[in-house]
Amino acid sequence: MLDLFTLTLHPLLKNDTGKIEVMQRDSLDFKTMSVGKLFTKQLFPTIMGMIASALFTVIDGIFVGNGIGSDAIAAVNISAPIFMIVAGIGLMFGMGGGILASINLSRGKNKVANINLTQSVLALAVVSLLLVLSLTLFPRQVGTLFGSDAYLLDKVVEYLFWFSLGLPFTVLVVALPFFVRLTNPKVSMWAMLIATIVNIVLDYIFIFIFEWGLFGAAIATDISEFLGAMIMLVYLFRSSVVVQFVRLKLSWKSLRLTLRNVGYMMRIGFSVCLSEITIAIMMIAGNYVFMHYLGANGVAAYSIICYLFPIIFMMFNAIVQSAQPIISYNYGCGQMERSNKALRLSLLFASGFAVTIMLLFMYFSKGIVSLFIPDPTNMAWQYAVAGLPLFAVDYLFFGINVITIGYFTSVERIRRAVWLTVLRGILPVVFFFALPRLLDTPGIWLAVAAGDMVTTLVIVVQLAIDRRRGKELEVEN
Repeated sequence: MLDLFTLTLHPLLKNDTGKIEVMQRDSLDFKTMSVGKLFTKQLFPTIMGMIASALFTVIDGIFVGNGIGSDAIAAVNISAPIFMIVAGIGLMFGMGGGILASINLSRGKNKVANINLTQSVLALAVVSLLLVLSLTLFPRQVGTLFGSDAYLLDKVVEYLFWFSLGLPFTVLVVALPFFVRLTNPKVSMWAMLIATIVNIVLDYIFIFIFEWGLFGAAIATDISEFLGAMIMLVYLFRSSVVVQFVRLKLSWKSLRLTLRNVGYMMRIGFSVCLSEITIAIMMIAGNYVFMHYLGANGVAAYSIICYLFPIIFMMFNAIVQSAQPIISYNYGCGQMERSNKALRLSLLFASGFAVTIMLLFMYFSKGIVSLFIPDPTNMAWQYAVAGLPLFAVDYLFFGINVITIGYFTSVERIRRAVWLTVLRGILPVVFFFALPRLLDTPGIWLAVAAGDMVTTLVIVVQLAIDRRRGKELEVEN
């Protein structure tokens, strides 16, 4: 009998009822196609989408810094952990649901994969609406909690309130690509490119022409995220795609099954959500430490790193997301060598990217900082130029950690992925408060690198133990 393993590349596909139906020609054969070819097909559009998302963030920061001022950048930076937490929630349901959908597709359960998509999006809708209520009702409390002083609080509140209105679309833009890429990764790429172009145009109009300040920056982001989410939603409502929305049954049994599946999605995706939360915690801890040692200028300098760090994370995440369906699908059908080959390719690409970014940040720090703060006499500019090369040391270790944890998540090694994520979240915070006492200001900039380096060493030791245990088992057998 034909099953989904052999039919994913063909226009005819057998569904759960045994009927043959026509599917898209651009479906990918995750079982038999060369891993290198599959990885390349996933990587290019995923990276292009992430580059678009990175430009979305960077250009937003450039417009805010040049059109409103360094205080506005600092205010956005204090709000940034909220975005990281929201993105983490989107990644949790997106990756968790995407991994389940990949495994179910590999076992011929395409209807269950459709249910996974629908349940994931419904759960996101509920969670994002709760977040909107919290941020619109309590923006001052949230701003204070995340490290704002009285001087910046009004700006933080203004940005937080208007930014929060677009949160339901922000989480969808993060989550939906995990499902879209199971059929056509180019759709998510175009969704992000269009959203980025619209954001650039609206940022210019709202900030420089209308002079709407942080309100304009937030509304531009909301409109752009809405467009990106709608493009992917429309695509997933098409009847011809492999994974699509379905109507869920309205019964107590269906509700219990939905809650159970959503709970398991959260378990699978928790490590990647936790990764975003740890970045948010890193930002909050950094805001407090920089404010203590260097004041508002220090926070403004650190905000440039915080604009750039999520972009670096996006690129590493693009590599993880490119490998994830390959790893999960082949894990689902017992072809672990193909999964491991995808891991090796991911580490190779991540290491090359990390070295490139490190060199760029070390040799072109003045030009990079000037994009955000054009005045070299500004103390924030001077702090950032000195700190950027030091912080860049982190990227090599950070990339290895993100890729390895992403692999463990993709093969359902949830506990290991979670505890490694917790480790790499706690250590930078510890070093944030410890290293400045030993190294003064350079210690603040090196804190995150120190935390990620220790985590990488732990991963290397753990993998060496795994390999040794594997060899011991082979001898025993």
